Amino acid sequence: MAKKKGKPAEIEEEIIYVSKSELKREAQEFHQLGSEIAKMGKKQRERLPLNDDLKEAMVVADKISNKSDAYRRHLNYIAKTLRTVENIEEIKAIIDVMLNKNNQAEVMIKKIEQLRSDLIEQGDDLINETIEQYPALERQKMRQMVRNAAKEVKAEKPARSYKELFHYLKDAIM
Repeated sequence: MAKKKGKPAEIEEEIIYVSKSELKREAQEFHQLGSEIAKMGKKQRERLPLNDDLKEAMVVADKISNKSDAYRRHLNYIAKTLRTVENIEEIKAIIDVMLNKNNQAEVMIKKIEQLRSDLIEQGDDLINETIEQYPALERQKMRQMVRNAAKEVKAEKPARSYKELFHYLKDAIM
């Protein structure tokens, strides 16, 4: 009896071609990420989920940071190590959050400065709205601080109350 010859199961694989330029861009991104991590302080790096190899590489990077050629080669090693890390997206997300905190704080400070200026210009109506929005503020203390700051602005005196009002608002809001 003859065996039935069948075609072997065909394995369909999708081959994705990546250009040389794209590979270089990706390598440059890893190099940039490694450089950012190496420039961070030790306490900031502790918050990142780095594996043991990367932690050791960062210790070496701290030691040789003043030797330019060795440091550059070591950054290449760090980038190569980063390519093998599985949680690279998590590391990138944490770095973005850490770098964005400064921007968020600046925006909040500008918002508080604007509120302080508006309080001095508009007076009681805005004080009441602000107290409703931020219940931690005390009405009497706010009125007194705004009144003193307005007097200082009109008399062009040193802005002691003006600064105190800012710090009071900052403590209550942030």
